[in-house]
Amino acid sequence: MKQPERIIPTLAQEQTAFAWLGLLHDQPSSGDQATFSHWLQADPAHAEAYAQAQVVWELTEAPARTLADEDASALQGYLDAMNPSRRNSVRRWSAALAMAACLLLMIGIGAGWQPSRWIDDMGADYVSAPGEIRTVTLADQSQVTLDADSAIAVDFSRGERHVQLRRGAGFFSVTHSREPFVVEAEKGQARVLGTQFEVRLQPLGAQVTVLSGRVAVTADPQAEAQILSAGEQVAYADGTAQQLHAVDSEAQLAWRQGWLNYYKATLADVMEDLRRYYPGRIVLLNDEMAARRVSGSFPGKDPQAVLNSLQGVLGFEQHRLGPMIIVR
Repeated sequence: MKQPERIIPTLAQEQTAFAWLGLLHDQPSSGDQATFSHWLQADPAHAEAYAQAQVVWELTEAPARTLADEDASALQGYLDAMNPSRRNSVRRWSAALAMAACLLLMIGIGAGWQPSRWIDDMGADYVSAPGEIRTVTLADQSQVTLDADSAIAVDFSRGERHVQLRRGAGFFSVTHSREPFVVEAEKGQARVLGTQFEVRLQPLGAQVTVLSGRVAVTADPQAEAQILSAGEQVAYADGTAQQLHAVDSEAQLAWRQGWLNYYKATLADVMEDLRRYYPGRIVLLNDEMAARRVSGSFPGKDPQAVLNSLQGVLGFEQHRLGPMIIVR
C-alpha cells in the first residue's frame, strides 16, 4: 500500500502559523477567527504548519518568555540611560513587550532582537559577530583575539592600559610597557605587564586562564590578588575568587584555532559556548540532559555538526524553527 505523501510546510507558512497562534492567544475577534478558519482550510500545509506550531509553542513558551523578560530588562536599562523621564515606560507595557518578544523569538525574527547585545556593542570599541574569531591590534601593539560574539572597550588615557570585557571572551598577547595592562571583567580584574592570557565572562562572574607569564587577579578592587602563572586558571563571582588550579591551557584556548575542547563539561556549558557560534538561538529545555557530562573536541565553526554529534551520543531531540534550535 502506498504511503501518503508527507506534507512539509514552507518557512513562510510556519511563520504565518505562529503569527496566528499568537493572535488566537490574545482574545481574537469573531472576524479574526473566521479569517483564521479560512486560512487553515485553504491548504493542508497550513493545517500541518499550525499543528507543528502548537507543539513548538508548548515546548518553548516558558524559555522564550524568560528571554523576553531579560530583553525587556535590558531595554529598560537602555531607556534609563538615554532618558530618565522614560524610567517607567517599559514597565507600563512589559507584559505586551514580553508577549511580542516571545512571538518574535518563536517565528525567527527574534534572533536579532537582543537589546543586551546592542547595549554592550554601543559602548565597545571592538566587536566580534556570532561565529567570528577576530584579532585586533591595540595602540600599544598588544593583540586581542576575540572569541565569537564578544566585545571589548579600550581606554589608554588613565595612566594604564585598560580594557573592559563587555561580552564573551578575549585572549590577550600583551607587549611589555611601564604602564600596567588591566582587563576588567564584571567586578574583578586581571593586571599584567607582559604576558598571554584569556579572560572569559561566565553567567555569574569571570574566569582567567594564563598561557605564559604571570597575571594578578582580583575578584573586586578590595580583594587580595592571586598570582597566576602559565598553565593556571581561576574563576571569580560576586567579589569572591575560587582557588586557582592547574589546567591544560593549550587545550582550553584551542578556540583560537577553531576547536572547542571539553573534559567532563556539562551539556549546559557546551550549549552556552555553541550559542556564541550559532547565528540564531539555541534553547535547551531538558534540565536533566543539561547536567550530563561531555568530553571531546569539536569544530567551533560548525555548531550544527556539534549538536548532531552530541545528539548521537546523548540521545536528545532537536527541533528547528527558522534560526532557532530547540533541544530537549
